[in-house]
Amino acid sequence: MCLFKFAKTMHTWMNSQTSLKIYIALPVMAEYEYLPAVLECLEKQSFRNFELVVCVNQPEEYSTIPDKIHIYKDNQRCLNLLNSSSLSFDIEIIDKSSLGMGWKGKQQGVGFARKTAMDFIAQKAKNDDIILSLDADTIFGRDYLEVIAQTFYDYPFISALSIPYYHPLTQNEITNRCILRYEIYMRVYALNMLFIHNPYAFTAMGSSMALKTDTYRKIGGITPHQAGEDFYFLQKLRKHGSVLTWCPTIVFPASRFSDRVIFGTGPAMIRGKEGHWEAYPIFYYSLFDRVRITFEAFPKLYFENIVTPMDAFLKDIFRTSDIWGPLRKNSRNEKSFVKACMQKIDALRIFQFLKRYQPDVKKSDEICLKEFLMHYFPDNHPPINENLDTCDINALQKIRNFLAMKEYSYRQHYPLLQ
Repeated sequence: MCLFKFAKTMHTWMNSQTSLKIYIALPVMAEYEYLPAVLECLEKQSFRNFELVVCVNQPEEYSTIPDKIHIYKDNQRCLNLLNSSSLSFDIEIIDKSSLGMGWKGKQQGVGFARKTAMDFIAQKAKNDDIILSLDADTIFGRDYLEVIAQTFYDYPFISALSIPYYHPLTQNEITNRCILRYEIYMRVYALNMLFIHNPYAFTAMGSSMALKTDTYRKIGGITPHQAGEDFYFLQKLRKHGSVLTWCPTIVFPASRFSDRVIFGTGPAMIRGKEGHWEAYPIFYYSLFDRVRITFEAFPKLYFENIVTPMDAFLKDIFRTSDIWGPLRKNSRNEKSFVKACMQKIDALRIFQFLKRYQPDVKKSDEICLKEFLMHYFPDNHPPINENLDTCDINALQKIRNFLAMKEYSYRQHYPLLQ
């Protein structure tokens, strides 16, 4: 019966989606080592109505700076590969790398490259076509595009899709230790946000976001931050509408050290390699309860001022003692007030709150992780008995895999950030 229903659904979908097109926005800077693999993944896709838009980029001066010229040369190899390929799908190349065509001034970085590719797509795609953000070091299965198209068909009202991820391990133990430690940090954060049903319970990754072209136009496109553009973009999309955090496919970003952006996976791994994980703590689970209580207070705050656990932080960060008054004044009713509160106390403010108060917890990352697992999974969790920086790599892998499976499960059961 289940197989019959699935086949019927797929038949209906295929009949109605013959004109749907997926446009893939791919920023590339010195990715010759990884680019062939992502092109191979795209060549094998079961869904064929797609186009790849690649922005090969670097600042103009990199072609003459001795310790940067290797990036320029790598980009030229990427351009040659893209121009000489015999792939069966369409590729649009935006050259921001060749002599005289590189970034000039402040307009540079992965944020501008992603924006350049997405803006190009928005000029030619139809409203219901899909813009898929991808990174050149990411691989995926042959049904990846098909699952994304099917998901937007099943949930036509969503603003965006945040796709599950998993970092494959390498042959290098130091690399593996760093990516496992960083992913544990990310997954504990995501699970805590899911457990309190927060509207910003997503993990922002440039390699795992998708949205409709019409939505991209309505929100004014992506803001080109030099780093973290994916975080701010997904936050912007969430403020516009619903974000789906589950679909039955996974992206596999590369595990590697990189300093091409000021923060994110690559820089976190570099700092972690040097023993500096303080910027990526395992946030204590009770801090999220303070966020939950504050969000649950929004309806009551429409009628009167009440104390919330985030008051002191909010008054400081917004430099005012009256956080809620202006929001009441500009809201038509309770519903619009709650929405205004949610948009003001957004993912960035939540993260800043956690960062500020984590030191007050005075617990190590190991204790924070252990107490998190004991609180939410008392009867079934991997042991935490050693320092995360020195414990056996297999123990780290078990912890990461446990958290990943739990996150996938909760994403699936609480898929919509409404």
